[in-house]
Amino acid sequence: MSFGTILTMAGGLGLFLFGMELMSDSIEKVAGARLRRILEIFTTNRFMGMIVGIIFTGIIQSSSACTVMVVSFVNSGLMNLYQAAGVILGANIGTTITSQLVSFNLSKIAPLILLVGVVVMMFTKKEKVRKVAEVVVGFGILFVGLSTMSQAMANMKNEPQVVNLLMSLKNPFLATLMGFALTAIIQSSSVTVSIVLLLANQDLLPLPITLYIILGCNIGACATAMLASMTGKKDAKRAALIHLLFNIIGTVIIYIALFVAGDQIVELIKSISADNGRFVANAHTLIKIAQVIMLFPFTGWLVKMTYLIVPGEDQKVGYRESYQLKYIGDKVVFNPATAVVEVVKELERMASLAEENLNRAMNALITLDEEDIEEVYEVEKNINFLNHAITDYLVKINQTTLPIEDLNSLGALFHVVNDIERIGDHAENVADAARQRKEEGVSISKEAQKELGDMLEMVNKIIRYAVEMFAKSDETHMQEIITLEDQVDEKERELQKKHVERLTKGECSPEAGMIFSDIVSGLERVADHATNIAFAITTEEEMDEGKTN
Repeated sequence: MSFGTILTMAGGLGLFLFGMELMSDSIEKVAGARLRRILEIFTTNRFMGMIVGIIFTGIIQSSSACTVMVVSFVNSGLMNLYQAAGVILGANIGTTITSQLVSFNLSKIAPLILLVGVVVMMFTKKEKVRKVAEVVVGFGILFVGLSTMSQAMANMKNEPQVVNLLMSLKNPFLATLMGFALTAIIQSSSVTVSIVLLLANQDLLPLPITLYIILGCNIGACATAMLASMTGKKDAKRAALIHLLFNIIGTVIIYIALFVAGDQIVELIKSISADNGRFVANAHTLIKIAQVIMLFPFTGWLVKMTYLIVPGEDQKVGYRESYQLKYIGDKVVFNPATAVVEVVKELERMASLAEENLNRAMNALITLDEEDIEEVYEVEKNINFLNHAITDYLVKINQTTLPIEDLNSLGALFHVVNDIERIGDHAENVADAARQRKEEGVSISKEAQKELGDMLEMVNKIIRYAVEMFAKSDETHMQEIITLEDQVDEKERELQKKHVERLTKGECSPEAGMIFSDIVSGLERVADHATNIAFAITTEEEMDEGKTN
């Protein structure tokens, strides 16, 4: 084979890989957040999960990206293994859409597609439009690369040694191994199948052997998810294993079918294919559909098999666990499309710690329990640790290719971390007051205790509503939060007035009055921080609209 042909082939492959990567990344940036929400909402059962997996992978043109995202979801506890199994099966069908597109030779109009995308990128400043244009550019580059590879392969037909070598590939096992190795290296079954498709189109590969190469590609496609799960929790490893087991068992079944009726299967696929390229694309799709149909009823068994291969459970990280991250950190599969979701889950956990600590401190203020006071200080240290760890993580992911919507919400997340940490500080202030009461023998009247309890109840309610609104992007309680925040402000003014009256009547000591006043002011500020959390990712227009309703 001439050096020029090798260079042309390498250049075409480089363009194809770059186009595929650019197109997939741009789609994730433009629609990643929406696609992620679809995954969260519509995967409640395995069948719906499979449909979503097909659509999701068909859009982003990468089963590896879909599977890694699913592994990340499972790792963060946002999806269970049975839901993940359905999505993974669907992703295996969705990945065949790329080869179907490649089989429809669009190389002639690829330069026009590329030109349109480049022109839009040059003359628009809107970020979303530019990202959509990047998708078009990636699509164009992909087909320019295909055209270049096709030309190189046409030259190969004039090289008898190359033709004889490729046409002599008749060993099914070697063909499967070749497909596996190429895909594991390139980390994209779509790319490998596309190369096989081009070779078959140039009559450089026997059609029966392409079936075995495709089977190897399917197993090789599992490498990305397996590598991603290595640093994750046990459920993440199990999710990746579902993908691997599905493809291994599916390959064995198809192997048996080809051994029994290989000639008939080849003739059947030929009968519905216009040319050799369409044969490869249709074979890829039909193999995947057949595997899913056969194994879908046994997905529960696949999940159980993963528990046998990866036994045991991870150490639980509860709300009170000190200096540990649960949803982000070393034991989490990093994926840009799910990074913000994981931060929100970690912030939800941090907010629960802060609320719990505030209530513990308020209880200690009344009971003067030394253990409660000490625990408030210990939990506050944990909240401070989470504050620094989450902030560092936000800085880190700000430097990655996040979906546009997620990128726009990062500033708000920094503020939420700070607001939660401030709630923790107020809990510590209450603990300081409890210790002062205990050391100085300061008494608080029953009336004052009841007033503090009533105000705390209102503050707890607003915190719960706020965290729910923030974590779930659910505006159901928007008006209630606004109303409660006004009521807390009014309550603070009312209690401060009563406090002054008690002082003037000599019904409480100056020390008790100062503690009471500080606690009431602190609770009012906690309500303010909670309101900030609720509206952190809500636009000013939406907040104003909520206030006027």
